[in-house]
Amino acid sequence: KCFYSFHYIPDCHRAAQIRQIGSIEGNKPATDNDWETIKGSGDAAIKQWISSQMSGKTCTVVLIGSNTANRKWINYEIVKSWDAGMGVVGIYIDGIKNLSGEISTKGKNPLDYIIHGTTKKPLSSIVKCYSPSGNTSKEKYAWISQHLANAVEEAIKIRKEN
Repeated sequence: KCFYSFHYIPDCHRAAQIRQIGSIEGNKPATDNDWETIKGSGDAAIKQWISSQMSGKTCTVVLIGSNTANRKWINYEIVKSWDAGMGVVGIYIDGIKNLSGEISTKGKNPLDYIIHGTTKKPLSSIVKCYSPSGNTSKEKYAWISQHLANAVEEAIKIRKEN
């Protein structure tokens, strides 16, 4: 069961495609309307909503678009996930089309902005990020579909070891 962390605008459609892959059983994603409803309610309400969405999950999948890195709520979700003992894995989603058929550029690794407590190194030195192979949106989506479940299992194992 996974929690998905992503930059809502402009990546909500890309994220929705990936959340619907179904390669990880028992994952019921939050609807897009949930985020739209809560985002203007203040930090405490957002933190409570994130906690409720993470409840019962074992891994956070960070879907990395062109502007995902170093965003307030993305950073919060990564730290909260790690501190809760959840696996964390990054998947770059550049090359995946949005609803308008647009493809984004590759963004920076958001795990570079999170410092691991005991090692004082960027979390990116521990947590893996994957850049799906393929030249088209369809090929990249197929790669994610084929490899997502294994990436999640590996992330959970990495977290248990760290």
